[in-house]
Amino acid sequence: MTIKLITFDLDDTLWDTAPVIASAEILLRDWLAANAPRLGSVPVEHLFAIRERLVQAEPALKHRISALRRRVLFNALAEVGYAQEQAQALADEAFEVFLQARHQVEVFPEVEPVLEILRQHYVLGVVTNGNADVRRLGISDYFRFALCAEDLGVGKPDPAPFLEALKRGGVEAAAAVHIGDHPGDDISGAQRAGLRAVWFNPQGKDWTGERAPDAEVRQLSQLPEVLARWR
Repeated sequence: MTIKLITFDLDDTLWDTAPVIASAEILLRDWLAANAPRLGSVPVEHLFAIRERLVQAEPALKHRISALRRRVLFNALAEVGYAQEQAQALADEAFEVFLQARHQVEVFPEVEPVLEILRQHYVLGVVTNGNADVRRLGISDYFRFALCAEDLGVGKPDPAPFLEALKRGGVEAAAAVHIGDHPGDDISGAQRAGLRAVWFNPQGKDWTGERAPDAEVRQLSQLPEVLARWR
């Protein structure tokens, strides 16, 4: 069947995520040191321990990473003696500092030219487990919809986000393809939902999964050629 819908992962597919998150974490810690000094000396391992405790108590939080980070910050602030109202206000402000920094991504140079080509022939959407917002990045006009685990309450590799994407795109699974970098979340998840899956593999890693991707690209600029073969 002819491909009509293409969904994209975001982090590490449309941009390199690690340096952005590392920078955002540093900015967050600096902000906390200046604005919540009681928390400034708390080791990051303690924040990880709070995170694990919260997820164990409420497993659904692992798919709500923004809410989880706010909760971690609130609990950490409350534990070092900030009153509940102040802890909540500080946690909310600290999270916004982090979120703004988290969006300082550098979209790969080929992304917008490729999206411009593809949207002439296909419906485009986003399926992500992260909390990046394409509206903050100036590329939302390329996509008919953007689905994130935070809103759905479930993340990849569960088939649910992909099935919701099919509904939003108004197509059957055989007419859809997903592009992403993660062998489990993106490739296996999409294939389990009946979509084809293209593995974005810029570093040329060996495939170690059970079921191979339907195609592999080293650069996103290769996508139009791959998709043309499936018309």
